Amino acid sequence: MTRPLLEICVDSIAAARAACDGGADRLELCAALDLDGLTPDVTFVGEVRGQVAVPLMVMVRPRGGGFTYDASELTVMESQAHEMRAAGADGIVFGCVCADGGVDREATERLIDAARPLPVTFHRALDGVPDPFAALDVLLDLGVDRVLTSGGPGPAHHHRDALRQLVLRAGDLLAIMPGGGVRADNVVDTVRTSHALEVHSSAGLGSDPDPDRVAALIKALDTI
Repeated sequence: MTRPLLEICVDSIAAARAACDGGADRLELCAALDLDGLTPDVTFVGEVRGQVAVPLMVMVRPRGGGFTYDASELTVMESQAHEMRAAGADGIVFGCVCADGGVDREATERLIDAARPLPVTFHRALDGVPDPFAALDVLLDLGVDRVLTSGGPGPAHHHRDALRQLVLRAGDLLAIMPGGGVRADNVVDTVRTSHALEVHSSAGLGSDPDPDRVAALIKALDTI
């Protein structure tokens, strides 16, 4: 098995540099990691783009507190997606659900259109849906490229079997990327059980931008 791709989420220039120095294959750029990520400042995206060579996936999430958006918020998100494309993003990350917990198909379709031709990741909004397989079918139908999920509430390594079922359901049409509490001491079991080809972590860089934290993840993944 080829080593899974490692995506590191960062909310500062120092963390972006540390992630790349540690061997990250791709970055997710956001603000406010303590809120599970919000839309970053477009200037930050441009600065990172000028300093690193790896692909940059950029979060579009205007506020914390859930993933159900009204019409005005959705318009803001479309505008943010356009801005991030212009700033050098290589992909757009978002998640939209309805009040009943299912995927908001219309909102997701609009944001896909705003992001194209860039690839899109549907992020952790999937973790709380009542039927993740029905949600995945909607995302497959819409042409989403990747889903970032822990497989359920809590850390990804607690939901390894559920992640495996999502990987099987998605096949080669969509990448399932485990994320949520992924660290060097659990990433191997998470990947081996799920058979995921990509994995996502903050590596604790928000509190300590140390490249060794990312290097430890790479070292663990190299054993697979």
